Amino acid sequence: MTVTWYGNASRGDSGGMAPYSVMNSIRRQHGFPLLSANVADIVATVLQQDQRVLLYGAAGTGKSTLATSMAQHLAQENRRCSCISADPGSPLMGMPGTLSLGQWVQDAWHIEEYSPLCTLDAGRFRLPLVAALGHLLDHARDGVILVDGPGVVRGVAGRELLEGLVSVVKADVVLVVSITDKIPPLLAELNALASAIAAEIYIVPAAAAAMRPGKRVRARRRTEQWDQYLGDRIRQDVDLEKVSIIGTPPPREQAHAWTGRQVALLHSQHTRVMGEVLQLKGNCLTLILPARVSDTDALLIRDAVRTADGYVETAMPWAAAQLGYIPPADVLPSAAGSSGPRLVGRVGNVDVAMINGVFGDPLLHIRLRHQRRSLLFDLGSGERLSARIAHQVSDVFISHAHLDHISGFVWLLRSRIGEFPACRLYGPPGLARHIAGFIQGVLWDRVTVPGPEFEVHEYDGNILRSFLLQATRPEPELLHEQSVTDGILRQESGFTIRAVLLDHCGTEVVAYAFEPDQQINVRKDRLLARGLQPGAWLNELKQYVASANDSTRIRLPDGSDASVAELASELLLISAGKKLVYATDLADTQNNRQRLVDLARNAHTFFCEAAFAEAEADNALRNGHLTTRACGEIAVLAGVGRLVPFHFSRRYTEDPLQIYHELKTVCPCVMIPMSAQLFETSRVIPDDAEIV
Repeated sequence: MTVTWYGNASRGDSGGMAPYSVMNSIRRQHGFPLLSANVADIVATVLQQDQRVLLYGAAGTGKSTLATSMAQHLAQENRRCSCISADPGSPLMGMPGTLSLGQWVQDAWHIEEYSPLCTLDAGRFRLPLVAALGHLLDHARDGVILVDGPGVVRGVAGRELLEGLVSVVKADVVLVVSITDKIPPLLAELNALASAIAAEIYIVPAAAAAMRPGKRVRARRRTEQWDQYLGDRIRQDVDLEKVSIIGTPPPREQAHAWTGRQVALLHSQHTRVMGEVLQLKGNCLTLILPARVSDTDALLIRDAVRTADGYVETAMPWAAAQLGYIPPADVLPSAAGSSGPRLVGRVGNVDVAMINGVFGDPLLHIRLRHQRRSLLFDLGSGERLSARIAHQVSDVFISHAHLDHISGFVWLLRSRIGEFPACRLYGPPGLARHIAGFIQGVLWDRVTVPGPEFEVHEYDGNILRSFLLQATRPEPELLHEQSVTDGILRQESGFTIRAVLLDHCGTEVVAYAFEPDQQINVRKDRLLARGLQPGAWLNELKQYVASANDSTRIRLPDGSDASVAELASELLLISAGKKLVYATDLADTQNNRQRLVDLARNAHTFFCEAAFAEAEADNALRNGHLTTRACGEIAVLAGVGRLVPFHFSRRYTEDPLQIYHELKTVCPCVMIPMSAQLFETSRVIPDDAEIV
């Protein structure tokens, strides 16, 4: 069999010889032979006897195609050929997340043995990859053994991986597959290896048609390989207390980070089966497996995962999500009233926005994307929010009634004149009286409708007292009192709000945790496979799943119907929700620290004030605020995934990065603007950019 290569004069284009001269120059400089374009010649030159051959080169140069072509030619000569697919991200054969040993039989690779890595990242996990490669080489039969190396060829990872591959393979031949108009990578390392080992090193021009598939194509291919391995799929529970967990597991407390992860079940260091995490509840890990197994003593897990869109890819760090800072659109940092950069982004199924920036009045907007509903944490100036948002606010969680935390109530009150349901407000004792003062300070004689209505819930640490207030009623009406368990102020289908009472120099303040029940994502690959069009029926399905209504049947776009349980199993990826915690205006006391650490423990995102630099610790103490160090230490003790500091004193508007740098020395997970340029306003941000 022949393959057309770059540099072959038969291409007939005028530029064909120039790239080939690059290869000849390399050959003259380094002494590496340059092979011809004919696979038969390659086999005749380097494989006159059974040898070990390492195929080395960058991704997209056609190493896998060359390995298959060589195996086909050897089969025509009735010679045995094995191959180890050593790229876990784009495997020639077998499953993603593994290294596989295959035998060429009847025009196809047949898997004889595999070794799990549970990662697609050969560069990061190069030592486990080299160890797995050595294991498979021990099981290889006589004959020609090809090793299709991963495409990691640059940086420290490329250098170390090349050295490890050559060392463990003990190759007789190294074929460096390279694009003809580019210098092959790591030639200096290859030169050094050539003098240290007995291997012959050859340069092979990459095939003319060789190219690396796009990211989505690679993801689709590996997902098909993985789904083929899982087959019909059965569920099996694993008690994590009865197995050793090896690899790089996510935090046990972050159940959502386990969902979709690829795992391997082992017994006495031998792989029994591989599977996929369906869910983690407590110590019970529910897996999807191709077959049930009974004797396992270890579970391997790294970062290969089925993502929300259904494709097998590398997991983001468990606290990663789309978050970033944007500068204020209207004022300069040096101007009075500058609010600094605003954080906007997405966490799980909610969008978040720090409306008034790190210097402005506290106001965190959480948008429940699938419900057209908003929650607000604190109620500082609402000028940047539209009336449309006010119409969709169902709940407001106020830390305390200082003006910068409650002045936005005027915006909310004015925006809700009309036929709107009662808006719920939560806060410390006395909140109903403060809200009544706002309402009574307005003349309502021209309002013909009953007027804006509010349910105000005061939390004193043990009891929740609820009042009804309305524009036409002069005094708050006590509705009821109820005891509070575990700080839960509100619990409904989809999320729980938990709170603790803290001290702000004698003023009671409330810190809140937003705890989503679960995160529900649609598997787009399954929708495509079923030929189903997205639509309102998917939102209906999610709502039924959230309310545990599994038996209800849903009409599908193709005219058929199925139960919620059936559709959820096939089309949805369900994981635990990502907890957000909001805390501001608290003194640095031992009691405050302990209460807040308990509330924020293992939160995905922690919004916490960092009012003063450490040099202003005395000032912070007098005013009942946290310093950068106190904020960072609380975040570290709570084990949060990401810290978002805010409510900075305006004395730092000239040098806001000072606060971030101090926080970084204490807490490695603090969110920091990319550069000081983010505090400038040389570009205009549209008004709607502040709300995701």
